[in-house]
Amino acid sequence: MRHTHTGSATAVNQQHPSTNMPPYTITYFPVRGRCTAVRIMLSDQGQQWKEVVVSLEDWMKGDLKKTCVFGQLPKFQDGDLALFQSNTILRHLGRKHGAYGKNDSEAALIDMFNDGVEDLRIKYIKLIYQEYETGKDAYIKDLPNHLSKFEAVLAKNKSGFLVGDSISVADYSLFDVLLNHQVLSPTCLDSFPALKGFVQRMSSRPKIKAFLESDAHKSLPINGNGKQ
Repeated sequence: MRHTHTGSATAVNQQHPSTNMPPYTITYFPVRGRCTAVRIMLSDQGQQWKEVVVSLEDWMKGDLKKTCVFGQLPKFQDGDLALFQSNTILRHLGRKHGAYGKNDSEAALIDMFNDGVEDLRIKYIKLIYQEYETGKDAYIKDLPNHLSKFEAVLAKNKSGFLVGDSISVADYSLFDVLLNHQVLSPTCLDSFPALKGFVQRMSSRPKIKAFLESDAHKSLPINGNGKQ
């Protein structure tokens, strides 16, 4: 199953001549999972990409897994370059498309905040796949302790972004994680005005808005086990 996405992220089932093939290919399961931040970034940057969707049945056969460096998806193809690890993919695209700060200091801060987002993402994934029935209330109760750190940064930086005065990979990653948490706990940002404003601004960026409203995005579950 292959979809071709344009900058507006409308999926179409059609073959393209090789001269018009999208420059990027995402190989992943039929979930949003760890690819949403990448897809949001590609959409916002006006990039085209192709999706190769892998069923669990095909994955369990093991042939594709053997070709993955860490035995995991997503796989991201940029010409002859094959990348694994979702944050590596984000950083690669950030360097290519001017979303990695204006200098080394900004890039270091972007890495720092992106790692902070990853810490929260890992906690979220653990909840979803291991502790959803037993730990959801405790997780939501503890969530402000994590969100407050990002709230302080965004409240201080008047640009509305995490670092400097332009969007970066860390913003795309944070936005993705916040969207997931708003599904988990719809009121979780009510006491964090900077974060709430951040989500609203990101959601209203025209190409991101088009992607989030696309069937290609909306038809996919957030997680592989149906919990959200």
